[in-house]
Amino acid sequence: MQKILLLTTGGTISSIPTHDGLKPTNANSILKEILEDETTKVDCESLFTLDSSNIQPEEWIILAEKIFKNLNQYDGIIITHGTDTMSYTASMISFMVQNPNIPIVFTGSQLPIKHPLTDAVDNLRCAFAMAKSKVKGIFLAFNRKIMFGCRSVKARTSSFDAFESINLKTFGTISATGLSLHKEMIKENDLPPILNTKIDTNVFLLKLTPTTNPNILPLLIKNGSKGIVIEAYGAGGISFIRRDFATEILKATKKGIPVIVCSQCLYERANFNIYEVGTKVLASGAIEAIDMTTETTVTKLMYALGQTSDLKEIKKIFLTPISYEMNPKKS
Repeated sequence: MQKILLLTTGGTISSIPTHDGLKPTNANSILKEILEDETTKVDCESLFTLDSSNIQPEEWIILAEKIFKNLNQYDGIIITHGTDTMSYTASMISFMVQNPNIPIVFTGSQLPIKHPLTDAVDNLRCAFAMAKSKVKGIFLAFNRKIMFGCRSVKARTSSFDAFESINLKTFGTISATGLSLHKEMIKENDLPPILNTKIDTNVFLLKLTPTTNPNILPLLIKNGSKGIVIEAYGAGGISFIRRDFATEILKATKKGIPVIVCSQCLYERANFNIYEVGTKVLASGAIEAIDMTTETTVTKLMYALGQTSDLKEIKKIFLTPISYEMNPKKS
């Protein structure tokens, strides 16, 4: 018999209607009653009863510590989570809990579990199948798809097919033939699990528009930002005429502030070497996010800043794959 730990954090999956809208509640008994069977023993614990918009770094640390503490006690761990920030949490847990020796699976739903048309039960069954698979890693299960946690992005607000795996094929699917996984994507290693919850949350995400004033960068630094992520255009474009970001990025990097540049486009890797508007940015000291999602870029920079304040070391950490979050740039 396999042992699975089910950690609930709130979210739509456990919500009930109130005068103020849907509000998360403790869902332990409901989830356990639906999913426990003769082949699986399920222990259920409610960590939080929060809408995922209220799940923040403080909760990430609690969750990471709880997961790590139970790695040798269970065959798999499932975390139910609100969908809106689940990709941020799954990404950060991928950095905080490295080399897990069991499957750790995030899931949630677009409708509460008690709704007659809910997708919650189906998503939970998918998550349980993955949690019992013995495949090590951090995953997200949704709408019969399994993807790496740090590649997942919520791409739709209300569709049951809410999440996409960005720049890496879906790791697995569930169909009439059962759970099918691309196990060749997993890089086996004998490294022990590591817990590292040291992060610096003073990271700012700036999405460019044609009117964005580059003077915002020194203001961000003055107000305590230790790292900045800029969502640029297309394959990698940032203005340098009139609104000269290259100069302000150079000033920031000279102060030891890492500036990461990624693309506003969901799919395909950024390449700042194609156009002049990209090469000038790289020359100013900015670091490419390559093919990482925005959620992963932000959380990985927080993680890197938690390890060191040295700009060269931050760049080294940021550009080193940790949990399938990136395909290294070919030299």
